[in-house]
Amino acid sequence: MVDAPKLMLDGEHRVLYELFEEELRALVTVEQFEAMSKEYTAGVSAFHLVLDNTMNKLRMIHWMDDSGTKGIQAMIDEAGMIVGFMLSPLERFSESDSRYSATTFKLPFKGKWYVFWGGEHVMDNYHYVEESQRYAIDVVRTEEGMTYHGDPDLNESYFAFGEEILAGASGKVIAIENNIADNVPVGVVNETEPAGNYVIIDHGSHEYSLYAHLKLGSVCVLEGTDVESGDRIGLCGNSGNSSEAHLHFQVSDHPDLFRDGTKSLNINWLGDVKVRKGEIVDGGK
Repeated sequence: MVDAPKLMLDGEHRVLYELFEEELRALVTVEQFEAMSKEYTAGVSAFHLVLDNTMNKLRMIHWMDDSGTKGIQAMIDEAGMIVGFMLSPLERFSESDSRYSATTFKLPFKGKWYVFWGGEHVMDNYHYVEESQRYAIDVVRTEEGMTYHGDPDLNESYFAFGEEILAGASGKVIAIENNIADNVPVGVVNETEPAGNYVIIDHGSHEYSLYAHLKLGSVCVLEGTDVESGDRIGLCGNSGNSSEAHLHFQVSDHPDLFRDGTKSLNINWLGDVKVRKGEIVDGGK
């Protein structure tokens, strides 16, 4: 394993830089990287490994310092070259982190899913910087470290595509979208309809769950109807601002995700399930 933080702390910046893939080196000179590295690691005695996972043949490695305020991320290809590298200051929002939804939610799917984004800092969850999406999760289906088998340009190749999506808790359906085309995987995403096909459920107490990027035509509930926890509401798809089949799920204090002032709520998961990046979570049968 490339121990990037140790090389940085030991002053071996050029050794690390030589592991950067050509396109990455085109973004920063070795002198610039050395200067940034020295500034970022000043006062830090050590970084500790917090994630080491391989997904679709790319290895993702994360480290964090003792204070929990500085992170380092590396993405490494099959040849051992670093194709992505980030120095990630970890801003925390402790007040909202400790405030959970009054509603208890089950995982909104069956079987085992991989948490690609989820957690309480930006290394685990890129949504975290946006108050309206701070505690959202993105989950995919995987087999042997892959999210697909066969042609990666076909939605049907992805294990998550077409999987049942379930209501996480009982409530009333207040909004749906069912007519957005699924994107070609790893192609152009639909930024004009970012949620794609979706279902929004009102659980009372100003708590609303959103299930986004559903498959075209798969939403099987109507506005105004009541649902129970575990009811099927649609199928996982690749619509909206999505590059491959996955479910975006979040709970908010307002049904309009894009309204100024809407706040994402930390989710109270049934059984205190830990839904954070790198975890495999099991929704059962």
